[in-house]
Parts: sequence; structure tokens; C-alpha cells
Amino acid sequence: MNRTLKATAVLMLMMIFAVSCTKQPNNVSGNYNGHDFVDLGLPSGTLWATCNVGAEVPEGYGDYFAWGETEQKTVYDWTTYKYCNGGFDQLTKYCQEASYGYDDYTDDLYDLQPSDDAATVNWGEGWRMPSASEGEELLSQCELKRDTVNGVLGLRIIGTNGNTIFLPSGGSKGDFVGPAPESLQVGGHGYYWVNERCYAFNNQMVGCHDHMANFISFPVVNSTGGWTARSIGMSIRAVRSAE
Repeated sequence: MNRTLKATAVLMLMMIFAVSCTKQPNNVSGNYNGHDFVDLGLPSGTLWATCNVGAEVPEGYGDYFAWGETEQKTVYDWTTYKYCNGGFDQLTKYCQEASYGYDDYTDDLYDLQPSDDAATVNWGEGWRMPSASEGEELLSQCELKRDTVNGVLGLRIIGTNGNTIFLPSGGSKGDFVGPAPESLQVGGHGYYWVNERCYAFNNQMVGCHDHMANFISFPVVNSTGGWTARSIGMSIRAVRSAE
């Protein structure tokens, strides 16, 4: 191979790494199925990905998913939600209350099955959405700082071992009942689904029903968890169990 071809090959490899969510600097702990993860020294040993599902860089918002759906779409409401028959009280999966089920449908499913987990479906077995308790652990055990990466606002999470990840503030898609209109959430608020419904964040369980699911969030002032309509589109940051 002559010198010009070698230079071209090296440049192409550099371009490939530049657009993939791998080879991030300093504190990457490993790579699985082509995606980097970081050990934050958490008590559970949970390993957090460096990028959102669907993103190519840590500051990328990635794809938005309704809870239990595995593909991005353009409209996020009950008419397009996969597991209902057009309304929040017409659920066809993950429903324990007959009053929320289509034709009084109920099942015993509380946590997302792997086939409905956007992290598992898009990144492969071994990756999954975090549990609510893992999300709560992330926000309570780590140091949290507002940060900006390449002009994107978000949350810098510093683990007990000094390793860090960055969660961009991508807001949400759909009819979100929250602290600000959607146009103000992007860049100011971050919302990330977890794989459970109605987990009692801060030991509180008020007003959560079968048409809702848990998420973690970090508005400008504080960082917490809660629940909202499953039909809303949010970002997902994948995790791996301790190796």
C-alpha cells in the first residue's frame, strides 16, 4: 500500500471513530456490542452507557421512545401508543387494574419484558433500561453538576470513584404534564425512562396508575424521579449489570 493510500485509510478510520459512541476519553471502563460503558463505583455495580440509545456522541439526545416501545416515531400520544386501543384507559399490556384495561384486560406484568425494552432491542442482549432503583441510586449516590458539552446543556454525573458520564437535557416528546412547555424542556430539563411502573421514589406513591410509568429527571434546580403517561417520548440511557 503506498503512502497516499495509507493516509487515506487512517483518515477513514478516524472518521468512523468520530461518529460512533465509542472511544470516549479518560474514564471508559469497557465496551459491549460496540457501545462504551462506565463504572461509576455504585453500590449495585451497575455500568452506565456513555451515550443515549440512538445517539452517536455523549451529548446527543438520541431517539425518543414511548415506554414499552422500541422504535422512534413522529407522534407521541395515546392514539399511536403500541399497548392500548386508542386511550389511556384501554391498555392491552402492563395493566393490573381492570378499569384501565381494554375490555377489562389485566396481566401480571409490572417491569418491561426484554422484547419491549428499547435498550435491549436496539443494542442487543446484555444491555437494558435501568430499573427505577438504579436510576434513584445514580442520582443519590453520585455528585451532580450542571454542565455543557459542545454547546449542549445537561447533567454531569460524577461517580464515587471519580468516573463520569454526561446526560444531555433532551426534554420530552408529546403531551407532557410537567414544570414547563416542551419548548422550554429541551436544554433545560432531562427526562429518562426506567423499566418499571409506579416505583415509590423517596418512599412516596401518590397518584400513579397503570397508564403511567417511571422516569428519572433533572430540572434546573433538583434531580429526582417520578411517573407520567407511558405514551410520552423520552430518552433512554442503557445500563449493564455488574460483570
